Amino acid sequence: MPFTPVHMGPGMLIKAILQGSFSLMIFGWTQILMDIQPLVVLITGEGHLHGFSHTFLGGSLIAVIAAITGKYLAELGLKILSLGKQPIIIIWPVAFLSAFIGSFSHVWLDSIMHTDVEPFYPVFLYNHFHGLVSVGLLHKLCLYSGLFGTGLYFLVSWRTGKQ
Repeated sequence: MPFTPVHMGPGMLIKAILQGSFSLMIFGWTQILMDIQPLVVLITGEGHLHGFSHTFLGGSLIAVIAAITGKYLAELGLKILSLGKQPIIIIWPVAFLSAFIGSFSHVWLDSIMHTDVEPFYPVFLYNHFHGLVSVGLLHKLCLYSGLFGTGLYFLVSWRTGKQ
């Protein structure tokens, strides 16, 4: 699922469940960083499309980078969006949790869809998740989780008076 908002569907559901203990902005930033390697391969025509960045080991490294850079980027974005209200501060545990959920879910979802993903590299070179569900069903699950998560998020926000 390179370069699509499809990964954001599960992220929205996680945001609805974890609320302030999860940053959807850092999760989204992680999705972008995860797909830099495939973008470079698509542009240059050289390399492994879903290489090291699409392993749990590579995803862990990307998660650390995403948490450190994403915390500051997300806080800047939230400050701009706050329009004079008290800006939101993202604590480090939330930044790291959001980035690791983002990278691991990205590896797992792409492992289901793409044959060339080796999620457990270098321990296993076999993709244990490929074909777990059809690509069509995977896209539907991501879309529906996003729609359900969005509705749930606003329902919880409304019920707790945070809107």
